[in-house]
Amino acid sequence: MKSTTKPLLRVWEWQAEAACRGMKSSVFFSPPGERGSARKHREARAVAVCRGCPVRPECRSFAEASRQTYGVWGGATERQRRAPRPGH
Repeated sequence: MKSTTKPLLRVWEWQAEAACRGMKSSVFFSPPGERGSARKHREARAVAVCRGCPVRPECRSFAEASRQTYGVWGGATERQRRAPRPGH
């Protein structure tokens, strides 16, 4: 009988090439109580890291498929991921 499951490593291997690998999660996820300009500045720094990332599409797809509600994923903020995308 042939197995239909994938090795878990293959599901996550895109992360090994991520520009954010090894960075502090606080760049991508807001601390408690963060609002206004502090949040906008942190999000802009996170999006800048994502801009040149070779796995940006995979990261954003993962966030959308798994319904990640917090943080910047694949260059998209929480608010951007909640907004409808053309063709999706």
